[in-house]
Amino acid sequence: MDKRMLGNLTVSALGLGCMGMSDFYGQNQRDEAESLSTIDRALELGVTLLDTADMYGPYTNEELVGKAVRGRARDSFVLATKFGIVRGPRPEDRGVNGRPEYVKQSIDGSLKRLGVEYVDLYQLHRVDPNTPIEDTVGAMAELVKAGKVRHIGLSEVNANTLRKAHSVSPIASVQSEYSLWTRDPEVDGVLEVCQELGIGFLAYSPLGRGFLTGQIKRFEDFDDADYRRFSPRFQGENFQKNLDLVARISQLAEERSITPSQLALAWVMAKSPHVVPIPGTKRRKYLEENLKAVDVPLTSLDIALVEAVFPIGAAVGTRYPEAMMGSVGR
Repeated sequence: MDKRMLGNLTVSALGLGCMGMSDFYGQNQRDEAESLSTIDRALELGVTLLDTADMYGPYTNEELVGKAVRGRARDSFVLATKFGIVRGPRPEDRGVNGRPEYVKQSIDGSLKRLGVEYVDLYQLHRVDPNTPIEDTVGAMAELVKAGKVRHIGLSEVNANTLRKAHSVSPIASVQSEYSLWTRDPEVDGVLEVCQELGIGFLAYSPLGRGFLTGQIKRFEDFDDADYRRFSPRFQGENFQKNLDLVARISQLAEERSITPSQLALAWVMAKSPHVVPIPGTKRRKYLEENLKAVDVPLTSLDIALVEAVFPIGAAVGTRYPEAMMGSVGR
């Protein structure tokens, strides 16, 4: 597996997003045994980066990842987790907490659940509008000094916040949604600032929450607990319009004898050598399909053809429900 850099942290060119193994994509789809086998297979095939967060479950995804890496040499994998989103028993209880005391409290919980002495990459999941980013990052930097964290990352920040944070302590990576149908980092200046400051970029949902795989055909196939039932891009007329875009990507992929997933992931990796996609899957067969994207060469003509089909802003509908959009890009 090729390697890429997140600041000074070396990771595999493709990581594994573990969220869906425990949360958001339907209770009927969970299979712990297959999820553990998928993580095992990923590590066997050279994936080193495993991404999780304390709010996935909540907490159960960190426990799952911890079980998967138990007994392995600590330098054989890179653990990335996140904190800052607080989940209560009701949806309206959700909030964001970036206060220094919460930073220090959260890392201890994550270390215990993961069963490790340190986290390779500790990421602020969302920016707390009531806490200066300098205070949050300052507390994260103290965790580095304490040996509980090796590198610091941020998620869904804007370019100005990123600059402020990096002035306090080196930021290794920014994690934001980035794919053919979410190209915001190209236009909001975040990718540009990352390149300027030597910061890596973790692209989550690089397959458009599964849409870009070409496997999703009907809204009705999502179970009642699936997050996508509430996503504007999967609703009403938006669903069919976005499906039509994916059909054109599928055609381009077929012409190259690869899958739509492989084409979509290869496109993300071709955009910059400092971008690391972290597609999520809980099944070995999709993991193995995704990993083959590392070996898909795309010429400048290939990229132009893909972007002609899927230009910036082509996807219809916001990527989160309106109530959630306010927490991104702070």
